[in-house]
Amino acid sequence: MSLDVQNVARLLQATLDPQQHKQAEVALKQEETKPNFSLLLLEIVASETLPLNTRLSSALCFKNFIKFNWVEEDGTYKLSQNEVTTIKSQLIGLMISSPASIQAQLGESISVIAESDFWTRWETLVDDLVSRLTTDNPKVNLGVLEVAHSIFKRWRPLFASDGLYTEINHVLSKFGEPFVKLLASTDQQIAANKDNKDVLKQYIEVLNVSIKLFYDLSSQDLPPIFEENLADVTGLLHKYLTYDNPLLVTDDESESGPLEFVRAGICEAMTLYMQKYEDAFGELCKPFITSTWNLLTSIGPETKYDILVSKALHFLTAVASIGSHAQNFNNGEILGQVVDKVILPNVSLRESDVEQFEDEPIEYIRRDLEGSDTDTRRRAATDFLRKLLEKFESLVTGVVSKYIDHYLAAFKSNPGDEWKSKDTAIYLFSAIAAKGATATSYGIKETNSLVNILDFFENSVAQDLLSSSGVEPIIKVDAIKFLYTFRRQLTKTQWNAAFQPLVANLASSNYVVYTYASIAVERVLCLTDDSGQHIFNKSDILPFSKDLLDHLFSLIEKDPAPEKLQENEFLMRCIMRVLIVIKDGVLPLADNILKHLITITDIIGRNPSNPRFYYYHFEALGALVRYAGPAQPENFENELYNPFARVLQQDVQEFMPYVFQLFAALLETRPQGPLTDYYRALAASILSPVSWENRGSVPALARLLTSIIPRSGTGLVENNQVEPILGIFQKLMAKKATEIYAFDVLEAIITSLPVSAIEQYFPTILTIIFTRLNNNPPEKFKQRFVRFYQLVSSHDEIGLGADFFIEHCDKVQDGVYVQIYLTIILPTTQSLARPLERKLAVVGLTKTLADSKAFAVKYVKGWGKTCESLLKLLENPPMPVASDDIVVEVDVDDLSFGVGFTPLNTCKKETKDDWPELTDVKKWVGSYLKAADGRHSGAIANYVNERLSPEAKNVLLSYMQ
Repeated sequence: MSLDVQNVARLLQATLDPQQHKQAEVALKQEETKPNFSLLLLEIVASETLPLNTRLSSALCFKNFIKFNWVEEDGTYKLSQNEVTTIKSQLIGLMISSPASIQAQLGESISVIAESDFWTRWETLVDDLVSRLTTDNPKVNLGVLEVAHSIFKRWRPLFASDGLYTEINHVLSKFGEPFVKLLASTDQQIAANKDNKDVLKQYIEVLNVSIKLFYDLSSQDLPPIFEENLADVTGLLHKYLTYDNPLLVTDDESESGPLEFVRAGICEAMTLYMQKYEDAFGELCKPFITSTWNLLTSIGPETKYDILVSKALHFLTAVASIGSHAQNFNNGEILGQVVDKVILPNVSLRESDVEQFEDEPIEYIRRDLEGSDTDTRRRAATDFLRKLLEKFESLVTGVVSKYIDHYLAAFKSNPGDEWKSKDTAIYLFSAIAAKGATATSYGIKETNSLVNILDFFENSVAQDLLSSSGVEPIIKVDAIKFLYTFRRQLTKTQWNAAFQPLVANLASSNYVVYTYASIAVERVLCLTDDSGQHIFNKSDILPFSKDLLDHLFSLIEKDPAPEKLQENEFLMRCIMRVLIVIKDGVLPLADNILKHLITITDIIGRNPSNPRFYYYHFEALGALVRYAGPAQPENFENELYNPFARVLQQDVQEFMPYVFQLFAALLETRPQGPLTDYYRALAASILSPVSWENRGSVPALARLLTSIIPRSGTGLVENNQVEPILGIFQKLMAKKATEIYAFDVLEAIITSLPVSAIEQYFPTILTIIFTRLNNNPPEKFKQRFVRFYQLVSSHDEIGLGADFFIEHCDKVQDGVYVQIYLTIILPTTQSLARPLERKLAVVGLTKTLADSKAFAVKYVKGWGKTCESLLKLLENPPMPVASDDIVVEVDVDDLSFGVGFTPLNTCKKETKDDWPELTDVKKWVGSYLKAADGRHSGAIANYVNERLSPEAKNVLLSYMQ
């Protein structure tokens, strides 16, 4: 083993030790820059003499390295061709021979490479996989299938396209037939090894991954190879839906065994076939419906069956979606059996649910809330019931209502022992009362007209919300969740009565109760009526906001261990929402809240582990800065400097993008005056290229830089910082992901620095932009360029203007301006959508017509075209923009959240109006051109007569009069 390999292995081992973790990460970053680093990692993964956790750490490091270093945005390789070729030739074999934990990481690496290279730049891959398949080695087959699944599963969510179908056909032409044969040989091997536990388990695992691949290959269209063999393939799958073997049964009641996963996978695949290929599968599905029903009516309540039950219910939901099959349920007696034998056993509380409620409350909440429980029995049974309700509303409502009455009566007769009956009743009522999914922003929109939601609430739920004792915690949660689900159905008057009791439940000693109360309070504070007005506003919440916030902070800070403190993002989200609602009403409380938030920043900075929690935490800080900062900017700067400086010094990567945004927001609380020492030091550090290496921080750094530049115009020139800033502009412009931020920086420079300081660089700036314009940029890029052009054109009073732009265009290339003006600037100006951008364009075009020498003398036709463009803009004149103080919070979604950059909505840069004094633009255009006509001895009137069509001339003269 070479010295390099030993050194990197030692560093990888050190990353697993919390004491050495940070230093080891930094040292590994250095190693990354050396050639063939990725091959070194693969050598460590392959080395059986090293500990498994070091090899696993290397596989993880390899995956992350490939993610960021495989290709540029345009698809060109970042690594040397030799490295690329070697990785592709080694990776498949290495994955197949590795332990399962390493296989998972290498599989993800293959997926990343396949994303850019498969199949046109990795044509040998499928042949390589097929050549390794065997009839009698389950370990090798499993490895091959895992690799195939890691690549082909990418197809599942994609939209159909020619390129996608070409890729799938390429795979099927080579992989389809061997795959069907492998299914048959795996079936034979399972039969042959039915008494050999270890080998049997391996073949069942091969079957399990084969079923996932069957889904992948069918996810876009029905493959001809499957269609030709559909009876055989589905017959084999049906065999394993009902297959049993005592050797495969697990003793653990909570852990699903291999058979559960196989059956669940079959149900999932058959759900796909039911939804997409019912015409081919219609007759073949009948045995699956019968067997699924038998399965659901005989399976026990143990949690190990949860995944199977939920997938089986999804299959029956798909069956019930199709008219001809749904008719099988159109009968009161049959629906009674469905509810009795399938729905009730799966929506009733089990001991395992109660245990989770008590022992893992945060997991219980996350799973129970808004769609994160798609694989729970309750959610799947509810979806099935709602599908039946959709088809037979009256019948299902009648059948289920009898059960609701029965369970409520059971509870009333013995509240102490029968509280679970009440939980079932409330759950069933909610299931049939709500139509469609629960939306995060407003709950349920459409309801079942055959039930009375408010009556049910008043008679069966309200008392549980109001009672301070004697109510089971789960029933208390049911009451809160009922309000939460049907929040849109209550009027403001009803909410006024319900809100205080809801808030009172925050004082509960039960974790789930007070957390659910915080979730419901937060969502109600977001609730709007039909006209878009919030149901609760500042004056409603302010009187008790201090107590509410104090209580929420005490709940969060109860356990000061970093991982416990940030465990419950729902409480922090509620704090954030209260601050957003009370706005500047927070001023008397600001010091106290700031102390809490700073304490929390310091604690969780030691070990950031919950991205949602710290996102809401920094949004709360942003709200505080936004609404209280302008009244005491110095205090906020002084208090926040140290905690933020610690984040930067300790290189807490997760927090840096948020801290830079908050620095920018802090700076904007005091828009005038020179920069403090605090910000001058910060400005110097963010101008160093190394600050821009972390991709997640780039948008936030650009946001901060654009706030610093206007406050330090002359200082930047005196300290020779103009070139470093333009270097950042160039770096941002070089990548599609950051080119829009380049314009933010450029506009700040143009409007903040004296023209003399930027003039010499202007041709270079234009060259960089024009190069990108030649490379087929998106519409958004053209719009930003045109906005920049109009900004320059409109500011002739500071030495810019259209002639300034034209003069420097000519230095880049003679005649280039006309081409860009006619093909990009004029057409794109019309597509500017935002009122302030349209207003800027009106000013830019008007000043061009009034004072540009080039348009007066050289571009005679251009003057007429410019005037026509201006008149078109004025047909739909931009209106003054109302000041917008509403913080729109975009709900964070699981896939992208916590990776890279997340904008803070409370810190969004306010859109700048370059011409706030212009309120009536039509009037201004007329008077400006009239004054220009006076200045230029009647020249404008001459151009109007000579250069415009009669229609355009009449319109323009009507403005000038």
